[in-house]
Amino acid sequence: MRIWDVNPGYLNRQSLLGEHREIHGLFSVIHHQKKGYSHHPETLRWYGKMTALKRRHDLLVSEMLLRGYQHRSPMPEGNGEQIQTQYVDLPYQQFKILEKKYENREPGRIPLPVNCQQLWAQHKYSVMARDPAFYRKIGPLVSKNNNEELFNRLSQEFVEILLIPPSHGRLVNALLHMWGYVSRYISQPHRAQLETDLKSLANTLCHLVFKHQATYLMHSTALNDLMVYV
Repeated sequence: MRIWDVNPGYLNRQSLLGEHREIHGLFSVIHHQKKGYSHHPETLRWYGKMTALKRRHDLLVSEMLLRGYQHRSPMPEGNGEQIQTQYVDLPYQQFKILEKKYENREPGRIPLPVNCQQLWAQHKYSVMARDPAFYRKIGPLVSKNNNEELFNRLSQEFVEILLIPPSHGRLVNALLHMWGYVSRYISQPHRAQLETDLKSLANTLCHLVFKHQATYLMHSTALNDLMVYV
């Protein structure tokens, strides 16, 4: 059993769908107090955190929908803690596990990061939607440093900041920044209409990103992460 903490965009098809199945299995084990897997490390770390598990489930579903899968197995609303910051493997270790696992195999939507700059570029808009001060700090930091220690630290910090729901204003701000990459593909009247309807704008944004192969955004965690809150 494996529930990842890194963004689902890094998972390939098999891992993505596999984690979705395992989340439902884990929910059943905890909710019905089943003996099977009751002492598994994943069960122990998620016990009492059904709200956090539901959030992970919803993030997986957001990524599944991005990739064209249909979803017909909603997870009940949970209770307990909303944030999960206990790990079986730390986020940077999860990247290493995935790198080995995906050797000569299908990758995920987002390439596994090899340095701090790439890691930051992938998480940039997700962070912008939560903490503008942290966002402004990280750019200069990663431009001057590219060491393993910083990569390991940022891997965990990004995972944990993405667990915080964004405020509406910051969510809108981040989506509009992303929208700037693809808005030229839409006529001005249609663009103005979309910019007053956040859900339609977000859906159109995702469509245009893949249609026009906007690589920078295709490799962004925000494509699944922010859509959960729209």
